[in-house]
Amino acid sequence: MPSQIQVLKRAWSIDALRAAARHQLPQPLFDFIDGGAEDEKTLRQNESAFDDWDLLPRPLNGAGARDLSTELLGHSLRSPILIGPTGLAGLFWPQGEIAAARAAATHGTVYCLSHGSVCTLEALAQAHQGPRWMQVFIYKDRGFTRELADRAKANGYQGLILTIDNQLIGKRERDLVNGFTIPPRFGPGQWLAFAQKFSWWWAMRRELPHITFGNYVKASSPESVAGLAGRMASLLDPAMNWSDVDALRQHWTGPLILKGVLHPDDAREAVRRGVDAVIVSNHGGRQVDGALASVRALPGVVDAVDGRIPVLLDGGIRRGSDVFKALALGAQAVLVGRPHLWGLAVAGQDGVKAVLEILHSELDRTMGLMGASSIDSIRRGHYLS
Repeated sequence: MPSQIQVLKRAWSIDALRAAARHQLPQPLFDFIDGGAEDEKTLRQNESAFDDWDLLPRPLNGAGARDLSTELLGHSLRSPILIGPTGLAGLFWPQGEIAAARAAATHGTVYCLSHGSVCTLEALAQAHQGPRWMQVFIYKDRGFTRELADRAKANGYQGLILTIDNQLIGKRERDLVNGFTIPPRFGPGQWLAFAQKFSWWWAMRRELPHITFGNYVKASSPESVAGLAGRMASLLDPAMNWSDVDALRQHWTGPLILKGVLHPDDAREAVRRGVDAVIVSNHGGRQVDGALASVRALPGVVDAVDGRIPVLLDGGIRRGSDVFKALALGAQAVLVGRPHLWGLAVAGQDGVKAVLEILHSELDRTMGLMGASSIDSIRRGHYLS
């Protein structure tokens, strides 16, 4: 079997890392990363929609030296590529969230911790000193929303991501076929699939009995995984509204980022209510199947915001040229979700670092060929047709 170093040497693209992750992981786990809701139309269109725009090079602009660095909400970043929040990263590599966060810090970018991380937000803060944001939802128990925000503040998280498109759980049919539950409950079928991927099982053998959503576990009254799953589902609140955003804005004094914005009117309202940035996202096609592809929604949101706050893009980034197109359409930065999990599954921290370096290198090459010498010049330029 090829070593991790050999696999990474052959991983010349994000797609190559995806193929390596598919080989490494049991089928239920790969499908959990890879799948979307229902017929997966939005999942596919998140990637294919980048083809709506062609690149229009301007090679005589003089881009012999290129600067990929950018400023975002008080952070000086090496490149405009962040790691987005993804649940259960610790299921794909031992202490997966910590490994991914360390890769982000090494690369000089932001790591966004999912509410559904295996490790607690406190454990990540102790192990990771780089820039980090924390994801929360609006729960039926509004006190729990405030509790997570307070824990994030106490542990030095510099930004809070309020995800607004997960008020009900999407129908993810690959998980239904595989019998995969959230949090995972491992039955005979899952263990059989795990046994067929020995290298993953051997690496994770000590972790598996403890896989859960760390931020939800009550130290004072531990629950079974089944009980925790029921409590988490009951916390989600489809009745949430803008007044809840106002309350969180008042409670959290640091940068507040709204994730899951597709409609321009929601972007305008976010600005009006004091949100510091918006993330154009359809949850990776895992919620409403048929929702507008993120990059297609991006221009409308950028126009609505009109430069008053940063706009970020989440969904479908697989190439450095995708990053370039997002920036040319007005995004200040992008987030990657699935790609960093593929890298994590293949080689832990080194695999996540490989993902970031691949996208960084491809973006740098694209900028050179397009005649763009800086990130700001992409936003100001005319590079799309």
